[in-house]
Order: sequence, then C-alpha cells, then structure tokens
Amino acid sequence: MCGIIGIFGTKGQEARRSQALKMASTIRHRGPDWSGIYSDDYCLLAHERLSIVDVEHGAQPLYDTVKGRVLIANGEIYDHQQLRTTLKKEHQWQTNSDCEVLLYLYEEQGPEFLSKIDGIFAFCIYDPTTKEYFIARDHIGIVPLYIGWDQAGVMYVASEMKALEPYCEKLQEFPPGHYYVGYVGSQKEGKKEVVKKEFVKWYKPEWATTIPTAPVSLPQLRLELETAVKKQLMCDVPYGVLISGGLDSSLIAAIAAKFSRRRIESGDKEEAWWPRLHSFSIGLEESPDIKFARQVAEHIGSVHHELKFTVQEGIDALRDVIYHIETYDVTSIRASTPMYLMARKIKSLGIKMVLSGEGADEVFGGYLYFHMAPDAKEFHEETVRKLQKLSKYDCLRANKSMAAWGVEARVPFLDKDFLEYAMSFDPKDKMCGQGKIEKGVLRKAFEGFLPDQVLWRQKEQFSDGVGYSWIDSLKAYAEKKISDEMIVKAAERFPIQPPATKEAYLYRSIFEEFFPSKDAALTVEVGPSIACSTPTAYRWSKAFQGMADPSGRAVAVHKEAVRKI
Repeated sequence: MCGIIGIFGTKGQEARRSQALKMASTIRHRGPDWSGIYSDDYCLLAHERLSIVDVEHGAQPLYDTVKGRVLIANGEIYDHQQLRTTLKKEHQWQTNSDCEVLLYLYEEQGPEFLSKIDGIFAFCIYDPTTKEYFIARDHIGIVPLYIGWDQAGVMYVASEMKALEPYCEKLQEFPPGHYYVGYVGSQKEGKKEVVKKEFVKWYKPEWATTIPTAPVSLPQLRLELETAVKKQLMCDVPYGVLISGGLDSSLIAAIAAKFSRRRIESGDKEEAWWPRLHSFSIGLEESPDIKFARQVAEHIGSVHHELKFTVQEGIDALRDVIYHIETYDVTSIRASTPMYLMARKIKSLGIKMVLSGEGADEVFGGYLYFHMAPDAKEFHEETVRKLQKLSKYDCLRANKSMAAWGVEARVPFLDKDFLEYAMSFDPKDKMCGQGKIEKGVLRKAFEGFLPDQVLWRQKEQFSDGVGYSWIDSLKAYAEKKISDEMIVKAAERFPIQPPATKEAYLYRSIFEEFFPSKDAALTVEVGPSIACSTPTAYRWSKAFQGMADPSGRAVAVHKEAVRKI
C-alpha cells in the first residue's frame, strides 16, 4: 500500500509545497520506497511509494505525456494487462505499473470505467489544463482514504487521517464505492476558485438491495474464491500469507500455495520469482491459533514463522497501534495490536505483501451471533450491513496495521467478482444454528482441501484466538488506569460518543491525544455490539441487553462447537 496526499485550490505554491511534504512525511510508513510530488498554482499531489509492481519504473506521480494529466494512486489493479488491450487509442506508456492504465481509462471512458476495473484503490487524477480533478475509492473501502477542508475552503485528501488533522477544519472518511469530481478555477481567466462538491456512488451491487433466491453451486463457489486468490498473487516482490489457524485465513493460504509456484503476471508461463511461500502466525504462549496455524503450514508446505508475544508487549504497543489505525473501536484495537506486532516481523524478513482472510465472516455470516438470526432475510441484510461498514473495521485494521510497517495486505474474500457470486445465492444456504456450523457452505465447498480439524474449527475472533488472556489482560489494565469516577463523568469528558466501559475510555483517551477534533471522533462508529454484531442485529437476542463486550466469547454457542457434514 502506498500513501497519497492531494491539495486542491492552493494559493502560495511554495508554502503549500512545504505543507504537502510535511503531510506526506506523516504517512511515509505506507510507502517507504520512494517519494514523489507534483505542484502547480492550484494543485499539489504527493505520493509515498511501496513498490510492489514494476519496482524499477513505477514511481509516482504518473503522467499522460500527451494530455498532461497527473495520477497518484494507492492500490492494485489486478486486470491491468487486460485493460490495456481494451483501450481504443494509442498511448505513450511510461511504465509497466498496474496503475498507469487508470489515466487512459479515464480519458477514454470517463467515470464509468470504475465499474469495469478489477482491483482495490484510492486515487486522484488532475488535469492542469482544465483544472479538473477526479478522486475515487474502491468498492468496499479496502484502501483507506479521507477528505477534508480548511478554513479557506481548500480541499485535501489523504490516505490516513493523521495527515489532515492539523490542517482541516472539517474532515471525514471518503465513502467507499464513490468518486468525487471538482474544478479549480483559473486565475488567468479571472475566475474565483470553484469547487463542485459532489460524491457520486459508482458501486451499486444488486445484492445490496435484494434478497437473492438462486441456489448455491459449491463447485462455482470454490472456483470463484480460487480465482480471486490467484489474481491477487500479482506481485514483483516477496509475498506471504497470514494464518490464524481458522477457516478463512487457512483457505486463502492453501489456495495461494496451490498457485504460488508460477508467476501470475506471466500468465503462469514463468516460474515464480520467489519460489517458497512464507506463512505467519502470532499469539500468546497459550494461543489456540498458533497450534492450528502450525498444522495448516505443515499441510500446505509453507516456510512458517511463529511470533509469540507477551501481554506486556501488547500493552506497550497500544499507543502506537491507535495512532496508526486511527480508531478507538474496542474490537479493532484488540485485534490490531497482535497484527501490528506481526507486521514488524514480516517486514524484517523482506516480505512486502501478504494475503489475509478478512471479509469471510461478513460474506457468509460467520460471526457467532449469526446463530441467532431469525430468518434468511434478516441474515442477508445483516451481511450487507456488515460489508458496507468494513472500511471502518476489518479493512481499516488489516490495511493500517500492516501499512504501519510498509507491508501491503490483500483480502481475496472481498474481491469484487467474488462478492458478486458469494452474495448472489440464497442466504438460506449460508444460515447456521440448529446444528449447522457457521460458514458451512464454504466449508463444504472445500472439503478435503484442509485438515478436518481446521476445516471444521468453530469461529474464533482473532483477538480471542491469539490467547484468551489477551482480552482479559486488557480489561484488567484498563481497570487500573481508569477510575469509576471517570466512567461516571465520561459524557462530560467525551460529549460525542462517550465510552461505556473502562477499556473503551482508555482507548478513547489515547485517540484524542492524536486526533482531538470532533470530526475525527465521528469517523468512528459506535453502538451496542456483541461478537461484532451491528446495532440492528444486537436486538436479535434479549440476552444481549446490558452486555457491552464485543468478544465472540460473549455468545454461548462459542462453548458448544457444532458440526454437520
């Protein structure tokens, strides 16, 4: 993952350039390999590069040398080679970068091209001739992006909120699946700066508004996931897989191992540049994840790396974690901390990209509270609600925890094409409870692909699976740091979304040190949740009332592993 900065409507180029460079330095962890900047009297674009594809020639900004347009991008365009063949005009290509094609797609097709590309992205295109700019974000928000405005009305975008907080009077998350178009007026023409503030939704999947009724095809489901993983192996640098020992990450790792010996960019014609697949797991000494991850690694033949951390090491990292992931959400911080520690180890071994299993629980209703779904309609609608909020939770965690150390995380379960199929069949086929294990349809589609004890292992949230004493220790630490009186007066200290528990209060206090603005606080969604449920699903069970811990252990079914083959 790279880091991008955009400033639109600038005055005083020299001062703004210094400001842009300072902003870019705050997100350099995202792109430690190179820095680039473009500036004119109206726009500055800065890029911090993590080189993954076309390492030697893909530095940004990228330029259309004929039309003059400028591009900065963060993400991956998996079908860039095929997209080049669809262009109608001849273009003067500067690199083999996957992102360069965005310049020419926009020229030939306008905003409509967004629905045709296969990838994850946040990018800006600026035309210095017309003073037009175009900003877009991927379908689910896998790649982070924020937008803000200062007192003078100058508009900013940045990969992380920390770059905007010191300068913006107003800021917000750039909504996933949207683009933003605008125009900065020309001084030469005697016009005042004009910005057309307009978010346009480009990602409108049918599954978000309808209840599908088509029966599932297990062979098709398997094929779609294997296809998603294979194309996301597009990489010119060493890569690895994260294995928690649960179903989701284990499937992704096993599929990656299946295709890892051939180079994807060559159409499988060349041997892989990096011949051995490396896998990574993390946990406390007693972690159940460590044990199961080891079994998976042995099964797929990866070079496996285990990282055991202590509770104290995790607590010591909390401030850094909150600074990097930019949230005070309790579940996210619990899970991000071991992931942040693991990312440092991964980086030390020269790995620059990893595949992870985020998204499966949202797509297939894998969280344990889904056992309580009253019917298929409610089940499906909850999966939609979860997917539409992932940019604030698991996508945020996976991306920023890894990017803190210059590692890119890819999440095949959220691949746009895979979602199109996995969300298009009858939710009755996904439902659990009454003797059926969660994500049963996914498990059946891959029978024989993993050891049974992994394939049929019941759901463990990552923050639980790294070791049950982790969450208990965080609660105990918060109990010592936060007094009862502080909780009583929480609404006075934090009038916006006051914390309900001591642990939440602790995280909110740290967050405010780095991000003191009201708008920053509002980028985090809060509400009643058990086992990662939305506030809507929270009402499925009266037993949830009065409970405030989002851990999966709060759901009784956690203690009663079930299996139905």
